[in-house]
Amino acid sequence: VARSVARRTERDYLHLMQGETIPAEGLHYLNRLSDLLFVLCRVLNRAAGQQETLWQR
Repeated sequence: VARSVARRTERDYLHLMQGETIPAEGLHYLNRLSDLLFVLCRVLNRAAGQQETLWQR
């Protein structure tokens, strides 16, 4: 859920950047936050012994 909120915030921030002068660094931060939450979820699942679902593109 947290990663979904971070991704939605990233999209909202991008939309705001198109209409206002706000720093692009915020977008980079939100993108890295989403990546961190993804990796943290994987680490916690592994520590709990849960099976990982592998996704293919």
